[in-house]
Amino acid sequence: MSYQNHYTSLSGYYDLDIIILTLSFLYLCRIKNPEQSKHLSPGEFGKLLGLDRIPEAKNLRSKIHQISHQGQAKHWNRELAKKWIKEEETTFYYIDGHVKVYSGYKANLGKKHVSRSKLCLPGMTEFWINNSEGMPYFVVTGEVNEKMQQIITEQILPELLMNVALPVSEDQLAADKDLARFTLVFDREAYSPEFFSKLWNEFRVAVITYRKNVKDKWDESDFTEKIVAINSNEVKMKLAEKDITLNNVEFREVRKRNESSHQTSIVTTNKKLSTAFIAKRMFDRWSQENFFKYLRQEYDLDRIVHYIVNDIDNDFRVVNPKHSKLSNQLKKLREKIARRKAILYELVNKNLEEDSDKTGNNFKRQSKIKEELQQFEMQEQELIEERKKHPYRITIKEMEEEARYNKLDFESKLFQNIIKMICYRAETSFSILLASNYKKKTEEMRALTKSLIRTKANIIPNNDAETLTVELYSLSNPRDNRAAEQICQILNDTETKFPGTNMQLIYKIATSPLTMGQEF
Repeated sequence: MSYQNHYTSLSGYYDLDIIILTLSFLYLCRIKNPEQSKHLSPGEFGKLLGLDRIPEAKNLRSKIHQISHQGQAKHWNRELAKKWIKEEETTFYYIDGHVKVYSGYKANLGKKHVSRSKLCLPGMTEFWINNSEGMPYFVVTGEVNEKMQQIITEQILPELLMNVALPVSEDQLAADKDLARFTLVFDREAYSPEFFSKLWNEFRVAVITYRKNVKDKWDESDFTEKIVAINSNEVKMKLAEKDITLNNVEFREVRKRNESSHQTSIVTTNKKLSTAFIAKRMFDRWSQENFFKYLRQEYDLDRIVHYIVNDIDNDFRVVNPKHSKLSNQLKKLREKIARRKAILYELVNKNLEEDSDKTGNNFKRQSKIKEELQQFEMQEQELIEERKKHPYRITIKEMEEEARYNKLDFESKLFQNIIKMICYRAETSFSILLASNYKKKTEEMRALTKSLIRTKANIIPNNDAETLTVELYSLSNPRDNRAAEQICQILNDTETKFPGTNMQLIYKIATSPLTMGQEF
């Protein structure tokens, strides 16, 4: 109920508690947006909330607009992140960007590279901060087309240092020169030895990431086999570690060698972790990728809910589109020049190797290639001179009015992202309780969780005893029923009360337990 610290009550019959619970139940039931609630039975779904019906889609959109107008989503997310981090005692934060493609016409958004589509498309980029198990903490959104380094420096790092991360005193840092406040883990997108050095020297923040442009190979004798725990599974890895210097910055480099002799390089400025633990933390990053995949499939993470367009601050600096366009033309032209030079090199070698009677044709081809090269090189110089007229970065107000960037309203999307975070965390925590019943934990636990959510049940209120009994119908097999019975007992032990009432929730299986040898 932490949202009550940030949002005021709503006008009308459906109050804030009802709207939050309605959205939460809709998302958990895989009704991924308010529009899909049109196809529900409002009376039947309303029973889950103790109402005669849930609000219709139009009313629900109106309530979301009222909530978003209060502009408190960032503060609510901050409070939740601080609470989760304190409970989990996290000092490792995983950062990754996720692009939501925009296909409308009202907004003029900067183009981003969408890796899943292998295209550059207009959209908005959200940068998520998760823990090593993929559990989300908070999310920030880029204004136009900022890179991860810029987002870390301007948004993520200040939020962690000032509001969210576990505090580390100056006395502790002074007493231990190798102690980091916390460690950031991300992929190669933010790779820069100078950037890593700045994070450590100015903020005492360590990083773990993949190294780029690795050309050398370490000797096979450098590697030793170690046991590394990845997602509750013990994995054997051949690992090696060395101290290296990149751009006058000292790092620890850890390499993993696979069966095909390929070496994956990891660099870190964290001076206290063991070799195996560095590898574990880096490869745990796939939990965040799995988080994105799951939310895209199950919670419609990519949907842009509201298409309200806002202006960007006129002094905000962005990459000049004209400079980018000229740079792209220059890149393509230089590719043509490189190809012509390669052809010319082959022709020259042929002249040296072949008989003299064949050199005539080669000379003709050479002269043609040289003419093309001269034309391309002249065009290259013209493009370079033209590009010099356009600075790499300009402010929004310096852009041409018809090409000027704007942005979509983030508030409504952030508000619904927070509810999806809570639902994902609740679903994951619920799934973990089922771990003892399943060997293939991740897939089977989540499958049963979704099955339980879809299972029909009787809801029996008892006002005199102040209880609300939920009787679940039988599941598809005895093992699932046994797991459901254990979950019911665990939930009953918490003595949870239904939000907004004094009625204690009691869970049970509606059918009697199976006897030995009974067919199912």
